[in-house]
Amino acid sequence: MHVNAISCIGIFNLCVKIVEREETKINIYINTESWNILMINQKKKDSFIKQAGILAMAGIICRIIGILYRSPLTGIIGDEGNGYYSVAYNIYTIILLVSSYSIPSAISKVIAQKLAMKEYRNAQRIFYCSIIYVVVVGGLASLFTYFGAGILVQSNSIGVLKVFAPTIFISGLLGVLRGYFQAHRTMVPTSISQIIEQIMNAVISILAAYLLMQTVADSDSTTIAIYGATGSAIGTGTGVLIAFIFMLLVYLVNRKIIHKRLEIDTHSTVAPYSEIIISLLLTVTPFILSTFIYNSTTSLNQTIYSKILINLKGMDEVSVTTQYGIFAGKSVVIANIPIAIASAISSAVIPSIAGSYIQGDLTDTNRKVDKATKTTMMIAIPAAVGLAALSIPIVRLLFPQKESMYQAAGLLCVLSITVVFYSLSTLSNAVLQGIGKVNIPVINAFVSLLIQTAFLVIILLTTNMNLYGLAVASIIYSLLMCIFNGISIRKSLGYKQNMRKCYFIPLLSSLIMGAVAGLIYMGLYTLIKSNAISLFVAILFGAILYFILMIKLRGITKNEIEGLPKGALIIRVFKKLRIL
Repeated sequence: MHVNAISCIGIFNLCVKIVEREETKINIYINTESWNILMINQKKKDSFIKQAGILAMAGIICRIIGILYRSPLTGIIGDEGNGYYSVAYNIYTIILLVSSYSIPSAISKVIAQKLAMKEYRNAQRIFYCSIIYVVVVGGLASLFTYFGAGILVQSNSIGVLKVFAPTIFISGLLGVLRGYFQAHRTMVPTSISQIIEQIMNAVISILAAYLLMQTVADSDSTTIAIYGATGSAIGTGTGVLIAFIFMLLVYLVNRKIIHKRLEIDTHSTVAPYSEIIISLLLTVTPFILSTFIYNSTTSLNQTIYSKILINLKGMDEVSVTTQYGIFAGKSVVIANIPIAIASAISSAVIPSIAGSYIQGDLTDTNRKVDKATKTTMMIAIPAAVGLAALSIPIVRLLFPQKESMYQAAGLLCVLSITVVFYSLSTLSNAVLQGIGKVNIPVINAFVSLLIQTAFLVIILLTTNMNLYGLAVASIIYSLLMCIFNGISIRKSLGYKQNMRKCYFIPLLSSLIMGAVAGLIYMGLYTLIKSNAISLFVAILFGAILYFILMIKLRGITKNEIEGLPKGALIIRVFKKLRIL
């Protein structure tokens, strides 16, 4: 705990230094009447890719931390405890989606539009109204979760869900602060806060789960599992609380800069708060509906799965929950790691696209969509192939419980396909929201949800696929979202994807990479019998081979590499290796 506290303080000091350095830049931009707060890369027209890279790296770090702590946590609370946690967490997620999850994206879009028009005072008023919104809505959602836990989840997960209740309220406030800084096209505060949140989540989850389980060590296994799941929920809430405190401190450090921005705003029209609140509701509501439907598949599918297997197939609750814990607590957790990159790019692309679109620059808007799509697919496709090719060693490393290892690996292999589809549909959702077509993702998500639900019910009733039926339903849903959103973007912007560079070259390079990485792993594991070393070497050589193939097949250019985080360094390394 002491080491983590020192690390968090060091990270905070780093962020303060960044802010102080930006204040100097801001004073310069005030004199030229071209001022934007906390713009880390003002000179770069496409800085949103670098900002997305910063957020993506933070997302990957968070997912890795999540994976690393889930392994010992699962060892402590078991698959049964993991199942109770997953059931409560899914309901918590749904309520969070409705109350505040979409706040960062919605706020960043609205404020970014005002900043593009240099309406700085109106942007600040939107920020204040957003706080009022989440206090009211988040507070009501927290109360509903706590007092309604008994009707929302099965008996063994009630206590776990109640622990999640206050986290919903704090998450709303945290989301407003993150959205505020994202609107100014800096992802640094958000990225740091996410890492801090995940570190605290990991430490407290393991510690609280262990201590709570010790208090009921003489009880039956189910009671012990429930207490372990409750401890994990406490860790989630603690992480959110510490992240909120950090973001609040960053905002307070920037108060002087914020006031300077308001002073230079000479815009004659200042919107009344009543008008802003109405506008905010009209903007946030479609975001919420879209995000809710888009992400509710997990909870809906879990409910359908449990009801059919328990009520119609006669399986007991403990068995069904334990099996679901393998699916949601292991396979899905691993598959979600690369999807974090798409989420990061989506968060960065919304304010950037919103700014270009509101100024009527369709050429720039399409260029940003194209660049974001290429970047996302360049990472998502090899990640999906890699997860499929190395599913067994990955699960063996992260979740070594022998009784469920091969089942989790098989599910991961199937779910790897969704990495591409979910990444692309997440990005396309953000594009449609950024250009103001906020209702279209709602409709697309709803239609996709209806179709996948019908398939899932049929699969569960007529086959014994069970967990694999859930995996197939995820593939169907994410694929449909890609198709529907792609059609909508083409109609709205006239955007046509470069199929060769976006999909064919990355896929070809990835398939070769996957085959080579798989052979390297098997050869090394046969020789040295070390799963971790064999997997690490296979991934390293696979990644190098992939980038070589992408460059040789002209799937990525020197200019595109320069646009990536640390692009200049990557180019220098590639030149020394004579790859470029």
